[in-house]
Amino acid sequence: MKKFVLLCLLSVPMSLWAQKQYALPTGDSSMSEKDKPIIEVYLPKQEVANGCAIVLCPGGAMRWLSWESDVVKMASFLNERGIAAIGLRYHLNKGGGQMPQGAQMPPMVDVTHPDRFPQADANPMHNPQGDSIIRLAALDANAAIRMVREHADEWHINKDKIGYLGFSAGGGVAIAATMSATAIERPNFLCTNYGPSLMPVTVPADAPPLLIMTRADHPNVAAGLVALFMEWKKAGANAELHMYGDGNGPYELMPETGKTTTESWSYQMLLWLKAKGMI
Repeated sequence: MKKFVLLCLLSVPMSLWAQKQYALPTGDSSMSEKDKPIIEVYLPKQEVANGCAIVLCPGGAMRWLSWESDVVKMASFLNERGIAAIGLRYHLNKGGGQMPQGAQMPPMVDVTHPDRFPQADANPMHNPQGDSIIRLAALDANAAIRMVREHADEWHINKDKIGYLGFSAGGGVAIAATMSATAIERPNFLCTNYGPSLMPVTVPADAPPLLIMTRADHPNVAAGLVALFMEWKKAGANAELHMYGDGNGPYELMPETGKTTTESWSYQMLLWLKAKGMI
């Protein structure tokens, strides 16, 4: 049985109570150290901790990770509100950015045509290499949830209040992980911010409540997320959809200007978590 390795970071952001890094099992000895899957743990101060933990799956088109915005800044926001944040570095597609020979650019589908994505599969371009990376990334996410539950007592986390927040491609990773999860890996909630499924959706029988946040005018993404919402609802599972009509994103945390409703997505998520009994 593979062992998890603990690596303590040399520097800790002053705004965070603790930060630790844990290696996840890869089964691939050829991976470089900087590419190996890890989780980075950000814990709130014990006096404000509410037992909830969110595994953050950053975006980056499956080729890089938007770590600063989707993990570091988001972790600070969550920690201030008593929520543990677990940044996930998952498998990435290192096969280069070239389009496979003979492939064509995917069509641009607007929000009015979710039917263009059967089973809510909004992956713009399937190929064996890309699909295998998505499956490996989903296994990384499963391992992250498993590790959080194994360390729940140590980290002052409630084992029944652990879930995902995925950004862009990271949303696709979180969705894929939820579909393939075992009992110990099953999230208690699933939030996807601007991230549709990257593979055909089969809603599990024990599907967690789903929160979807996106912008109406983004091609493919909006339609894919409407299709995802419909798959969850057709299966009789709980789902909520926030389709913002203005603004840029939602991509990351935004300043409060009052000029767009999109900037409120993070607070809408907190209200949703509270309504679901997670905080």
